[in-house]
Amino acid sequence: MPIAYLCGMNEKILILDFGSQYTQLIARRIRELNIYCEIVPYNKIPTPLDDSIKAVILSGSPFSVTDEYALKIDLSAIVGQRPVLGVCYGAQLIANHYGGEVQRSLKREYGKAKLSRIDREDALFKGIGLGSQVWMSHGDTIMAIPEHFELLAGTDSIEVAAFKAAEGQFAAPVYCLQFHPEVTHSLDGKQLLQNFAYDIAGCTGDWTPASFVEHTIEELQQQIGQEHVLMALSGGVDSTVAAMLLHGAIGHQLTCFFVDNGLLRKGEFEQVLHSYEDMGLNIKGIDAKNRFYKALAGVSNPEEKRKIIGRAFIEVFEEEAAKVAEIEWLGQGTIYPDVIESVSVHGPSVTIKSHHNVGGLPEKLQLKIIEPLRMLFKDEVRRVGAALGIPQQILGRHPFPGPGLGIRILGDITPEKVALLQEADAIFINNLKKFDLYDKVWQAGTILLPIHSVGVMGDERTYEQAIALRAVNSTDGMTAEWSNLPYEFLATVSSEIINHVKGINRVVYDISTKPPATIEWE
Repeated sequence: MPIAYLCGMNEKILILDFGSQYTQLIARRIRELNIYCEIVPYNKIPTPLDDSIKAVILSGSPFSVTDEYALKIDLSAIVGQRPVLGVCYGAQLIANHYGGEVQRSLKREYGKAKLSRIDREDALFKGIGLGSQVWMSHGDTIMAIPEHFELLAGTDSIEVAAFKAAEGQFAAPVYCLQFHPEVTHSLDGKQLLQNFAYDIAGCTGDWTPASFVEHTIEELQQQIGQEHVLMALSGGVDSTVAAMLLHGAIGHQLTCFFVDNGLLRKGEFEQVLHSYEDMGLNIKGIDAKNRFYKALAGVSNPEEKRKIIGRAFIEVFEEEAAKVAEIEWLGQGTIYPDVIESVSVHGPSVTIKSHHNVGGLPEKLQLKIIEPLRMLFKDEVRRVGAALGIPQQILGRHPFPGPGLGIRILGDITPEKVALLQEADAIFINNLKKFDLYDKVWQAGTILLPIHSVGVMGDERTYEQAIALRAVNSTDGMTAEWSNLPYEFLATVSSEIINHVKGINRVVYDISTKPPATIEWE
């Protein structure tokens, strides 16, 4: 059984994914209640349900239950077995199956609404008052609920906003919502989910970072035993937290590599390596700058650069791994969004970029994989890292792309361009910290543009390069807003870069959102 499927999870909620864009949000909200949950495709219901499953939630979906090829499940496998909460499509599926009436809406119900009728005596709506704002997003409408079901809530325009199976109808409660409690626009959504999880499903909420650390270390010890693990570290949050969990479990049976590919930030290799050594990790730093520069010479295509960087990393890793005896496992910092994407209703994303983690290494090295974080979201990884005592300068680091500055230099890569970008980038990042803005930005970086522009310095005209500053705010990187940084700050950074970095005479600020733009330029 893969590590972290157990993790001290004496109780969990199962979320069946019917393809909704909000499915991960349901999981996040449940976990914020200190309750472990897992997302599985709608057609992968474990049978029988194991004793740790306290409830089942059916997600929304872009599909319609009235379609010929609607996503269907055997509801008898969960209804009556455990408390069930159907959200949007899940509610419509239950209504349709048990004899209610579901129709395609003449227009899509989308946006904010207020509950104008609520059965406040029901446990699901404890602490939620009339007028509570909810978020609608559905193309089907439940016109009539099934016989032996009870109406719980409605809005001025939606008669059936919430309903449940009458008491005694099934051996376990069944609740249905035609709105999305998981989105922040549903202002009492977290309270509603808490009512369902605690009062209706009987969860206790004992899943905390400390308990995760304790149980994961125990399971790693059992799974690995006396064998040895090899792991590549990037200096980022995920790989660092994964390494510290492994270190806590097996100590010096873990060997770590930190590769300098010549595309890191200024001084990053030395700084991060020292931090790892101070944390007690058995770490080896590998200077491979020239190897990467040689492989990348003359290459401008972004995807080709990514492939070259990934291939060169694998080659370096293989060579160094051959020098380490008795390695049976490869550690990786895979997190839950990667896992969900690989088993989603729609299958693996077709837009995955090359060079994700260390793809290809397990097969080449014939190692077993260990992924201590494979069931955690990014924010949970940081909380676990704090419980492990990892320094804030590592936990609070902005995300940094695997190919590093290789995709922040538009066009071909040379050591001279890297040095130029490193200097400008260091000024940007250092000033974010100086102005107390670093922790208010989710990710920031500097991009070297493949253009020259005319400038004036003193009495001389210049023809030098331009750079773009990029800073965004996001929760998971799927969407992002450009950071509204103060003009005074931007003026300071621009002036300092132009005055101190010879070769740059123009600085611009990227104010594009994702979508339609991406966070990185390549």
